Amino acid sequence: MTAIERSRTVAVVGAGTMGQGIAQVALLAGHPVLIYDINDDLAAGGVAIVQDRVDRMVAKGRLDRAGADDAIGRIRGTSAVARLADAALVIEAVVEDAAVKRAVFETIEEVVSPDTLLATNTSSLSVTELAAGLAHPGRFLGLHFFNPAPLLPLVEVVSGFATDPAAAERAYRTVLGWGKTPVRCADTPGFIVNRIARPFYAEAFAVYEEQGADPATIDAVLRESGGFKMGPFQLTDLIGQDVNEAVTRSVWESFFRSPKFTPSLAQRRLVQSGRLGRKSGHGWFPYGPDVEAAAPHTAAPEAAPEKVAVVGDLGPAAGLVELLEEAGIAVTATEHGGPYIQLPGEGQLVLADGKTSIEFADVVYFDLALDYRGATRIALSAGEDTSERTLAEAVGLFQKLGKKVSVIGDVPGMIVARTVAMLIDLTADAVARGAATAEDIDTAMRLGVNYPLGPSEWHERLGRDWAYDLLHHLDERCPGGRYAPSLALFKLGYAEGEGEEGEEGGEGGDGVAEETA
Repeated sequence: MTAIERSRTVAVVGAGTMGQGIAQVALLAGHPVLIYDINDDLAAGGVAIVQDRVDRMVAKGRLDRAGADDAIGRIRGTSAVARLADAALVIEAVVEDAAVKRAVFETIEEVVSPDTLLATNTSSLSVTELAAGLAHPGRFLGLHFFNPAPLLPLVEVVSGFATDPAAAERAYRTVLGWGKTPVRCADTPGFIVNRIARPFYAEAFAVYEEQGADPATIDAVLRESGGFKMGPFQLTDLIGQDVNEAVTRSVWESFFRSPKFTPSLAQRRLVQSGRLGRKSGHGWFPYGPDVEAAAPHTAAPEAAPEKVAVVGDLGPAAGLVELLEEAGIAVTATEHGGPYIQLPGEGQLVLADGKTSIEFADVVYFDLALDYRGATRIALSAGEDTSERTLAEAVGLFQKLGKKVSVIGDVPGMIVARTVAMLIDLTADAVARGAATAEDIDTAMRLGVNYPLGPSEWHERLGRDWAYDLLHHLDERCPGGRYAPSLALFKLGYAEGEGEEGEEGGEGGDGVAEETA
């Protein structure tokens, strides 16, 4: 199946921001482009904006004058639906309302040929549902561009229940030819990005609701330790709390209120109070010319221990051994037991595993990092029984490695670790259910929301049973189903024989030596 020929017309329905962006992409790929809207003024306005953008590309040296003039001559606007008759592809980008979209496509189907591809740019509605009233639903699919469409490379190519595979492949090849990075996806709630991304917001909000840390600290830990470009509180303020919560609620409802996607009560209160983020002047944070950015909690300086003992294999944190030695801290290693770092005061420093410090005699947990060498901040958590000396030694140790330290509450899984584990779990489940391939999900999360790694890439790096163990422990401490590992994750970790199955569903060592009563 080949891409749509460049000589064929691409029609875009809706002259708003997204419609303009999609029209610009198709235009610069070489197609004649028609922008359709409900009246001539709206359509002409959309055309004028696209033409102006093309002109500005010449001024920026991104397009020569001849190429710009050629493109400007290939775009036109209309409010007459009959003029869409010659289009090889019609992409709808109107208001996110199923009834409106269905009415648009039923009207368009009356004038286009039976082999014309019909595509919706919906980000949250069911492609299957939108196609239900069409005479030829096989040629209908989703082409979900991300805003701004001319700049962001990702396009989700969504096949509904009735979509003909040949139609989806033709659309995929066309978008690929436009210089975009398409990913294939079944018609699942949220498609790829809006489905898989939910834990990035939900776990941060949960830590906040559990009094684990304030928004600025959670954001800083996810950026500076987890490698994410923006923290979830900052990002949802930019998106708009009402918009972000609506997507979360839509996915939750579409999955029959699965606890995996439960919305945040704290975010609901923000929306109810009108604190919608930057656009309203206040969201999780206040905004304005005289407002100082909220600062994350950063621990005061502490003395670093002169020596430590590393007990067992630290797994994802194994790189710390080299960093400790480079910092001049004497390290002795014991292969058996653990895994933990034994501090001079007999306390233990343990990588987040879904348990809590209060369960053990004298333990400080430290959070997961994308790269412990490159991380500039590390989160620590301690329980009520953790000694002041152990916490001080743990803080001093990471400060000696050049890290800022944020001490948070005793929340299981901490911040980065529980977020990454949930991303891995949702991805494994989505792949097992045929929503998309692991490779396409990784691509979508890197390009669509700028994650440092795709979930499956995290999974391979951390070990095939790491996420399962952490979520298993979290589920024991926070029952209700939210953290229950999926069957798909179990199969990836243990059913492949990569772990030793024990009395607690395949978990390995406890990770600490002494449990309290």
